[in-house]
Amino acid sequence: MTSVPSNQSIHVSRRTLPRGEAILHDPALNKGTAFTEAERDALGIRGLLPPRVFTIEEQLVRVMANFHGKTTALEKYIFLMALHDRNETLYYRTLMDNLDEMMPIVYTPTVGEACKKFAHIWRRPRGMFISSADRGRVKEVLRNWPDDVRTIVVTDGERILGLGDLGASGMGIPIGKLSLYTACAGVHPTHCLPITIDVGTDNEEIRNDPVYVGLRQKRIRGEEYDALIDEFVTAVQELFPRALLQFEDFGNQNAFRLLHRYRGKICSFNDDIQGTASVALAGVYSALRLTGGALTEQRIVFLGAGEAGVGIADLIVSAMVDAGLSADDARHHIFFVDSKGLVVKSRKDLQEHKLPYAHDIPFTPDLASAVAAVKPTILVGVSGQPQAFTQPIVEAMAKHNARPVIFALSNPTSKAECTATQAYEWTKGACVFASGSPFDTVEYAGKQYTPGQGNNAYIFPGVGLGVIAAGATRVTDDMFAAAARTLAGLVTQDRLDVGCIYPPLSSMRETSLAIALAVAKIAFATGLASVPEPGDIETLIRSHMYEPVYQSYVR
Repeated sequence: MTSVPSNQSIHVSRRTLPRGEAILHDPALNKGTAFTEAERDALGIRGLLPPRVFTIEEQLVRVMANFHGKTTALEKYIFLMALHDRNETLYYRTLMDNLDEMMPIVYTPTVGEACKKFAHIWRRPRGMFISSADRGRVKEVLRNWPDDVRTIVVTDGERILGLGDLGASGMGIPIGKLSLYTACAGVHPTHCLPITIDVGTDNEEIRNDPVYVGLRQKRIRGEEYDALIDEFVTAVQELFPRALLQFEDFGNQNAFRLLHRYRGKICSFNDDIQGTASVALAGVYSALRLTGGALTEQRIVFLGAGEAGVGIADLIVSAMVDAGLSADDARHHIFFVDSKGLVVKSRKDLQEHKLPYAHDIPFTPDLASAVAAVKPTILVGVSGQPQAFTQPIVEAMAKHNARPVIFALSNPTSKAECTATQAYEWTKGACVFASGSPFDTVEYAGKQYTPGQGNNAYIFPGVGLGVIAAGATRVTDDMFAAAARTLAGLVTQDRLDVGCIYPPLSSMRETSLAIALAVAKIAFATGLASVPEPGDIETLIRSHMYEPVYQSYVR
């Protein structure tokens, strides 16, 4: 490293500090116009920047002015990704200080549009791509990553949000999720690794796009697919033994299999199954504070019997068992409607994950007839079918219940089963509503309602932080149940008064801290922690929470 004046020293945080123009092109180290006078001399960058030295607060003014100057959500997304690529600290400061405004851009719903156009807006590589062409050398490929990894979000791109198979273009999801790990819970960005496993795509339109960035082949499946995933998981265990592995947006046929195969072997979870379940259960707990009645008295109909729906149902069953029911009795409170109608025992076409919820009752062919027959207290949409909650169905819910609970959880916004406005208008303001993507405040009959967003970001960052802090070797369903109870307990009465069943996004750091504390306590209590239990677990967790402030490179 080039020498510096004798009265100064260069502070190196995680790698040999580059000098000159090179440091301006390293997003983890670059401070832009915030480099001090001493740093400009010591690092050989005087003259490479405008002469005025800015504080990070002054830089934020410029960032937000440019952000607000963009006319579309996708343009705002591209702007933020460019900021991420040149100045990581300023990017995370922007997200943390403006989370209400930024989350719909860096994640749902805008990330869905960004994934669809990923190949066309791609500027600079981020994360890692491992393809089926890398069979036999996955470990060698993963060695190219330079940092100590504690959190990996991996997808194979087959079921991106409600948009389907986007192949390698699904990389926007791991990138967005890990941005939220840092912004919401303070997981250090150098510990985060987004990965896409490219096994091809069955989406012919994307595959034939001349600028598509992935393998232009149909998806591999079966033994060849399983062997690649096994090789990947083994390599992760060897190279990043302390890493939490989050499976994200895998298709139903693989999501359940991979969860069951690896959950008892490595520190892993599936966010679409377990994270979605936790945030939905938290919403149910909060909704019952408005509707009255016990969890064990509810009748719940799900539209959609994939990984999200079954994951939610399984966690609700566990909660009902904790409340005193047997598992069989608990399942009799839960009903599924899939693309062919009500899930019942007389059907011969049911996939394995649906069988526990197949009841010995008459078959009905659609959601409307199922609602009429079951008379549910809670209606949950995880189908990806826009406008599936029609006015007659929602009105039927209001007819059967003084305060019907309606969760339209499909993402992005364009896939929601109904809008917040529709739900409130069709129930004359009586419903308790939540959605997967954000909706604006609704005014009905002179009263304002704030729709709750059942965003997994309430759950997975805090769970991950707790796992990392405790060095947990496994992630358990008890952790997700504790996360749900913790999240519901953070909803204040003033939020409930306007119909909102989740805390404000602006308090996400405190929410994630509380969830991390609950998760870490379980890890220590059950012997899953790999670090000694401290006298103050909260202090341990706080010590792992990154704060985006500029480090001084010269003392």
